Amino acid sequence: MGIRLGDLVERFGGQLAGDPNLEVQAIAPLDSAGASHISFLSNSKLRALAAQSQAAALILSPLDDPTVAATYEGARIVTTNPYAYFARAAQYFVSLNEAPPAPGVHPSAVVAPGAVVDPTAHVGANVTIEEGAVIGAHAVIDAGCYIGREAAVGEGTHFFANVTFHARCRIGKRGIVHSGAVIGTDGFGFANEGGVYIKIPQTGTVLIGDDVDIGANTCIDRGALADTVIEDGVKLDNQIQIGHNCHVGAHTAMAGCVGVAGSAKIGKHCTFGGAAMVLGHLEIVDNVHISSGSMVSRSVLEPGQYTGFYPLAKNAEWERSAAIVRNLASMRDKIRTLEKTIKTLTEQQ
Repeated sequence: MGIRLGDLVERFGGQLAGDPNLEVQAIAPLDSAGASHISFLSNSKLRALAAQSQAAALILSPLDDPTVAATYEGARIVTTNPYAYFARAAQYFVSLNEAPPAPGVHPSAVVAPGAVVDPTAHVGANVTIEEGAVIGAHAVIDAGCYIGREAAVGEGTHFFANVTFHARCRIGKRGIVHSGAVIGTDGFGFANEGGVYIKIPQTGTVLIGDDVDIGANTCIDRGALADTVIEDGVKLDNQIQIGHNCHVGAHTAMAGCVGVAGSAKIGKHCTFGGAAMVLGHLEIVDNVHISSGSMVSRSVLEPGQYTGFYPLAKNAEWERSAAIVRNLASMRDKIRTLEKTIKTLTEQQ
C-alpha cells in the first residue's frame, strides 16, 4: 500500500522538497532503493551514496541536504533527526500493511474462571492464563504464553510466542515482549550455612512501565522482598539478565547479553553496550553510557561514557594493579616535575 509524501509530512513533520502527491511503497536502504522506495540518510559519511541513490525520496538532515541536493534528483524530506523519522515512518508502513490479530480467545487456550480478558484482546493457541490475571484492551498474547495468577498485562502490549509471565507481575501499555522471555523468575537468593545453601523465598514481584521492549530469552527476576522495577520506555535486547530487586530508570537501553546483578540501581537515559556487566548493590546515575564488554565494579556517580576491562588475576594482585593504574596520571605528573627539577639542577652546575 502506497503512502503519499504529503501524508508523511502531515503526520510526522519535516520540510518537503518535491511533489506531495508522489507515492512510495516501502522504505529501503540507500544502495538498493528504487523508484518506488523512500530511503534515509542518518550518517553524513554516506552523503555520496545518498546523492547517487535511485530512491524516489530521501529523509535527511538540514546539514546534509545542500550537498545531497546538488546531484540527487528525487524528492527530499528534511528533518532534524532522520533516523527517528525513519523509525516512525517504518512503523506507519507496518501498520498499514499488517492486519492486527483478530480479538478473541483460541479454543485451546486455558483461561481460569477468575481471570479477566478484555474482549478486544487476542489470546492465541495453548495459552494459559491463571486465576486473577488481567489482560488489557487490544493486548496480543501469542501461542504458548503463560500468564501467572494475579498478573496484569496492559493495553496494547504484545507477548510473542512462549513468553512466561509469572504471578503478580505487571507490565504497562504498549509493551513488546519477545519469544522465550521469562519475567518474574525467582531471584538468585541463598544463605550459606556450613557450606550448604539455603534458599531465600523470593516474595517480591516485577513492575514494568509503559512502552518497554524486552528481547528474546531475556530474564527479569522478581524481588526478594521489595520489587524489581523497570521504568517507562526501557529497551532490553536479547539474552539479558536483570537480577532481583534491580531498578532500571526510564528510557535506558541495554544491548544483548548484558548482565545486571541483584539490587543494582540504574538511572534514566543510560546505555549499555553488548555483554557489559554490572555488579550488585551499585548505583549508576542518569545519562551514563557503558561501553561493550565493560564491567562496572563500583558505583558511577557522574554522567558520561565509561569503559573498563582488565584481565583476570588473583584478587589481591588485581587490586594492586588497579590501584597503580588509577594513579598513573598523578605518577606521570610527579615524574615530569622531577625531570624538570633534575634538568634545572644540572644546568646550574
